[in-house]
Amino acid sequence: MTEDWLREHIWPQFSRVMARDEIYLANHSLGRPPDEMFVDIACAIELWYSEMDGAWDDWLQEVERFQMSIASLINARHVVPKASAGQGLRAVLHTYDEKINVVTTTGEFDSLDFILRVFEERGRISVKWCEPSEDALMDAIDDSTDLVVFSLVMFNDSKILLRARDVVERTHAVGAKALVDVYHAVGVIRVDMVAMGADFMVGGSYKYMRGGPGASWLAYQDGSLRTLDTGWFAKRDPFEFSRSDEVQWGQPFLESTPAVLPIYQARAGIEVIKHLGVENLRAYSLKQQAFLRSAFKHEGVSCFHPENPEQYGAFSLVRSPNAAEDANRLKKAGVNVDARADKIRFCPDILNSEQEMVRAAKITAQVLG
Repeated sequence: MTEDWLREHIWPQFSRVMARDEIYLANHSLGRPPDEMFVDIACAIELWYSEMDGAWDDWLQEVERFQMSIASLINARHVVPKASAGQGLRAVLHTYDEKINVVTTTGEFDSLDFILRVFEERGRISVKWCEPSEDALMDAIDDSTDLVVFSLVMFNDSKILLRARDVVERTHAVGAKALVDVYHAVGVIRVDMVAMGADFMVGGSYKYMRGGPGASWLAYQDGSLRTLDTGWFAKRDPFEFSRSDEVQWGQPFLESTPAVLPIYQARAGIEVIKHLGVENLRAYSLKQQAFLRSAFKHEGVSCFHPENPEQYGAFSLVRSPNAAEDANRLKKAGVNVDARADKIRFCPDILNSEQEMVRAAKITAQVLG
């Protein structure tokens, strides 16, 4: 992929968002949707108008296509749609009948971190917190551990846990299960659930998959597991409406009537990823970040330059003691970014030109002084 090729073949598919008068470098936060997403959602709604209850045939086929697409993308055995990654975590926590011991890092995103803290406060789980690194996780895991929760890519500094498989193997060695959050990886970094050996993965379409909120998922390996977070769509043959004294399971991690519009909302973004290929997207991302860091350096902006860029995800960092305030100032100046703790996050993607990144570096230099 080159910028010229993308300009000719891909950019026209994003005419609505590219018409915005800003330099959008928050692609790691909310991905920019293709124009086709609007058409897909309209299609789902038109089915409702034209078919009424008959729309469910097409709607449910789209849900199945979504499941298969995600399963293919991350090489997973089972995938069920969820409204959020946190909903997937809760479903996993509710597969346990007794209080469990959880190992996790202090670097998890709030969607998982807050749930774990609430479950801990209510006495449902006991949590051992450790630094966000492979060594710290493996040191924290012991024979009392039941579940290990960690991210493949850390949301605050973009660090990739390259030895995630080692963490999973250590987890399994003590008889525990591993849940990996791949939200900041899927769609821009290759994810292989089988190769990693993870028991569960959570992720979604909000970021690099360009599908917005609501189209998240839980992937799992063991089809025999059951959760209390369930509903009638988890029954065997739910539309037969049969009753039995014995619970008859179908897809155990499904819940009640699914939200179908987010599934349509995610379709066009998934197709873009399938068309371009994750490996190509990763290579282009690394190239763009190198260019942006060089532009920052040229303007005298102190940017984090990793010794090995392949150890980091899709966004770059500029430290600031007033990161949130400076990010807002940059937005007002026309550079859309965000901040976490003392870091401003910059994420170019396939819709950003080198000219934009040069301008963004100049504006950043002016705003940060």
